[in-house]
Amino acid sequence: MAPSTSSALTLKVNGEKHTLSVDHRTTLLDALRERLDLTGTKKGCDQGQCGACTVLIDGRRAVSCLQLAVAAEGREITTIEGVADGDRLHPVQQAFLDLDGFQCGYCTPGQICSALGVIEEHAAGWPSAATTDIRPEAGVPELTAEEIRERMSGNLCRCGAYVSIVQAVARAARAEEETV
Repeated sequence: MAPSTSSALTLKVNGEKHTLSVDHRTTLLDALRERLDLTGTKKGCDQGQCGACTVLIDGRRAVSCLQLAVAAEGREITTIEGVADGDRLHPVQQAFLDLDGFQCGYCTPGQICSALGVIEEHAAGWPSAATTDIRPEAGVPELTAEEIRERMSGNLCRCGAYVSIVQAVARAARAEEETV
């Protein structure tokens, strides 16, 4: 008897548990879009290079096209649909809206999820390739435009809304700092 190529699994997405049976080769992206009808997460390159499918897994950024659904079981997955608080936009979403951090909007869900991860990583003191002083005693680096560009570099925007995206991330990071 051949071993089964599918499994029943429970995914916790945006605070809700979903039990489904998936082929072991099913990506998290395909499970979200095709099985759970969460189509805010976009399929771009399907190779992990464009960032359109970025979601948060346990609060950390992940490109869902490279993540197998079975490997996400038991972890907290946040998609763009789970970012707002009801009808109240998250400060990152509001900043993207206010500062035109989008044009066609296709990459925007991934950009916003990535920005959420960037702000958390920065606040935790994680350095980037643009961080000039990575010594622990140097503390949290300033979140400059160069830092934001480097940290968001895994998310491509074919329309070229990068200037507004950087401004939106900076504004949202300042808003987060003020609430802490």
